[in-house]
Amino acid sequence: MELKSVGKDKRNLPVFIKAFIFLLVITSIGAVILFARTKPSLTTTTVSSTVTSTPTTVPTLTLTPTAWPTVTSTSTPNLEVKPPPVTSTAATLTQPATTPLYTYEIINTFPHDPNAFTQGLIWIDGILYEGTGRYQQSTLRRVALDTGQVLQMKPLPPELFGEGITLFDDKIVQLTWQNGLGFVYNPKTLELIGQFTYPTEGWGITHDGQQLIMSDGSATLYFWDPDTFTETGHVDVFDENGPVVRLNELEYINGEIYANIWQTDRIARIDPKTGRVTGWILLTDLLSPEELTNPSDMANGVAVLNGIAYDADNDRLFVTGKLWPKLFEIKVVPLDN
Repeated sequence: MELKSVGKDKRNLPVFIKAFIFLLVITSIGAVILFARTKPSLTTTTVSSTVTSTPTTVPTLTLTPTAWPTVTSTSTPNLEVKPPPVTSTAATLTQPATTPLYTYEIINTFPHDPNAFTQGLIWIDGILYEGTGRYQQSTLRRVALDTGQVLQMKPLPPELFGEGITLFDDKIVQLTWQNGLGFVYNPKTLELIGQFTYPTEGWGITHDGQQLIMSDGSATLYFWDPDTFTETGHVDVFDENGPVVRLNELEYINGEIYANIWQTDRIARIDPKTGRVTGWILLTDLLSPEELTNPSDMANGVAVLNGIAYDADNDRLFVTGKLWPKLFEIKVVPLDN
């Protein structure tokens, strides 16, 4: 009898043993594959946890600009077309049946640059400061009252249309019309020391000692924080006929706001708390068209009354107009019925 080795001849193993070995091999291979797929990588990625947030910005004073801003103007040079937006409705506050009327007496007459398109006028320590408008011609200037001589002038870039000016905290603030830009100057040198932005048109500006007060050609006066140039409140101006629009050059005088009304010969005296017009100063025939370089400019609504300055120390009121050859010191007197 010939004996055969069972351990070495796998072909003669029982079927169930072969099946068991086959399953064991398959299971081992699957485990290896599964382990290979689920093994964590030894290479890690570092993720930054720093979050960059964009802070909410407000219009603030930018000190010491290195240059004038670049602005593209889409308006026709030297044309001032200001359709006033009527954004306020007539107030229902208690008011007199008829707003008091005032007229004027001329105290003194002074020469004025007939080419100055006056947009703002203030009195500082014996000197007139004037802001002028029109594209390619806008300026800030120091002017001698008695002679009308321009002592110093700071031209604005040709793309900017200069508007109202005021002095606050020993700084001159100047608006522009539709550029949304305002500028801050050293009053002694006219050096540009800052700029700011605002969302409306710019027409006139003054202050009450605590807040800046500006107009945008509507019936609304806006109150600004003088440090940030952001709005702190507003008031709608009205008389017995409803909203008073086209508020232009402004001057704060003895608790009231005096406002030129664009393309009229009148000044509104306004209560800054209620917006009510407390009186109308009628300056009819203050200057005749024949005194203008171009007499038709008055009839065409170009050479209009604009510019109010007040000498508080001597209680003197000065008024002039765009392209007017004269500046007047006047006394306001009640109009006889």
